[in-house]
Amino acid sequence: MELKKYKLGDVADIVNGATPSTHNSENYDGSIIWITPKDLSDQKQKIIRRGQRNISEIGFNNCSAQMIPPYNILMSSRAPIGLLAINKNECCTNQGFKNLVLDKSICDTDYMYYYLQFHMKEIEALGSGTTFKEISKSALQGLEIRLPNLEKQRDIAKCLSDLDRKIELNKQINDNLEAMAKQLYDYWFVQFDFPNEDGKPYKSSGGAMVWNEKLKREIPQGWSDCVLGDYIGRITNGLNPRKNFVLGSGNNYYVTIRSLVGTTIDWNNCDRCDDEALSKINSRSQLQIGDIIFSAIGTIGRTYYILEEPTNWNISETSFTLRAKENVPNDFFYGMLRSNEIQIKADKAAMGSTLRCLIMDSLCSLQYIKIPSYMMKLFSAKVSPLYRQIHRNNKEIAELTKQRDELLPLLMNGQASVNYHLSAY
Repeated sequence: MELKKYKLGDVADIVNGATPSTHNSENYDGSIIWITPKDLSDQKQKIIRRGQRNISEIGFNNCSAQMIPPYNILMSSRAPIGLLAINKNECCTNQGFKNLVLDKSICDTDYMYYYLQFHMKEIEALGSGTTFKEISKSALQGLEIRLPNLEKQRDIAKCLSDLDRKIELNKQINDNLEAMAKQLYDYWFVQFDFPNEDGKPYKSSGGAMVWNEKLKREIPQGWSDCVLGDYIGRITNGLNPRKNFVLGSGNNYYVTIRSLVGTTIDWNNCDRCDDEALSKINSRSQLQIGDIIFSAIGTIGRTYYILEEPTNWNISETSFTLRAKENVPNDFFYGMLRSNEIQIKADKAAMGSTLRCLIMDSLCSLQYIKIPSYMMKLFSAKVSPLYRQIHRNNKEIAELTKQRDELLPLLMNGQASVNYHLSAY
């Protein structure tokens, strides 16, 4: 594959971002889309449509921000360097960006996204500074790049983009399935509209409710209160590597709270450990199928439901391993821990101002409703197919991500080419 040499400044205008004064409320909550590095970090997607907060025309005019036309590249240039996204809509960014408005006659937007992603270590090396590194506009303009012709760029970008679209579709499906399971739990065990003997919503159909003093709420007649620990058969956590072993090499994964994302584990964001280290952690947490991982430091309540044998990974001390009692179905147990009510209660029980922490006793002592066994089983039967599909989708996401990451260097270096049959679709 023939590659032509350019400077990045030859194929793109490098546009800085800016931040209006936060002391003037008139600068914000307007109609102008404004992106920050946190928006890219939270979203972790190729395409970004908007940020968490807009700015107003007053705010835009009061700072040096510039509008970025749709379908160009946003790149964080400090704290951290190298977060990337393509803007779906016209937008501007804060000062933590160097944005690339591309010459579309020379380079394809999708291809440049993957090209920058592949060469990010070289880009990060351009950063300078003592407190935190930042890439200057001039350094980025002078970056030497090598591009194939536009047709080749589009073929390569389509191959990688198709994988990304399938990954994103699976994530969207999982978000919907997870929302359905949470809504059902809320409908049954917060609104108490579980099916009555006639299959109708219990409370809405006039089911008897009684006041519970401990819970400070009405619950169905015949139900009672308990603590969350009454559902838990076993609770433990992993080990701290600083005291017990050294990370960095080996074929096993060491999962920390930053690795828990949504309903899955980001294996690319895990440390590695050797067999001896894994054995030490296993002796403590003893993970098995059906266990729930529950984060206990920082963001409280991130969860992961183990549905296959955890053969080559384990967790840090920053998360709990929760195992349901024998009479509590695992699918119900997971649904309960994922419910908004338990998430809020657990978060309120955490202590600390700088780094909040939840201790085991606090989690186990949370006041909760005692749900009849037959109702737990009925709910479990309803949500089990949803959780199994989420698990299958997550496995496919991991496989597709691995394929994409292995293809990226081969395609960028010209070691592999896109099959002409595929490029035609």
